[in-house]
Amino acid sequence: MKNNTSLIDAINYRRSVRIYDESKEIDSEIVKKCIQQATLAPNSSNMQLWEFHHVTSKNILDKLAFACLNQSAATTAKEMVVVVVRKDLWKHRAKTHIQYLTQLFGKKPTNEYSGREKFALNYYKKIMPFAYGEFFGVFGYIKYGISWLIGLFKPSYRQLRKSDMRIVAHKSAGLAAQTFMLSMASEGYDTCPMEGTDSLRIKKALNLPYKSEINMVISCGIRKPEGVYGERFRVPFMSVYKQW
Repeated sequence: MKNNTSLIDAINYRRSVRIYDESKEIDSEIVKKCIQQATLAPNSSNMQLWEFHHVTSKNILDKLAFACLNQSAATTAKEMVVVVVRKDLWKHRAKTHIQYLTQLFGKKPTNEYSGREKFALNYYKKIMPFAYGEFFGVFGYIKYGISWLIGLFKPSYRQLRKSDMRIVAHKSAGLAAQTFMLSMASEGYDTCPMEGTDSLRIKKALNLPYKSEINMVISCGIRKPEGVYGERFRVPFMSVYKQW
């Protein structure tokens, strides 16, 4: 499959490939393009609390394969992409949004901003600090309690604890990872998202900061026929589909 592939074709083509053909190379620039397309994925409040580490170095690939428990999807991979959650960068991302919006709306006195413009700026100046701000996890439980009190009288957003915001960041990174894998499928390239990994060793290999978190390690290459473990199996659709 190549460019101009339909979405359904890419979805059907994509499989978790466990063994790659080591005799077939892939183009790093195409992988990079697919990562760039992954950054277009939807994400919470457009905070983009992610990084994508594109690994082509044989030395680091070997370290990652070891950290991925030497599973064949890692040891035979030509390249890897590590999707990293950077919730710790929320202040920087919010500041970047404020700078962008100020440039977009134009620098002017506060009373000259429209209601929509004020809301957009305050979203990143006030709401994001409220949502992501923490003090040893204590503030999160205070926010959680406030949201439940408000929820007694009207709909309220309740996922405000530190652990909740961590989940939010990982969900966004997961959406980007899936977008990347579908983009790779549209190019005729194969991937495998690997769960069996030693995240501490991966962080060490990539020199990642302590507060970063590994969302997913995705191996890349060209499949061998035996690298796809049988026909795709899913439980019956009607067992998971609920219409109301």
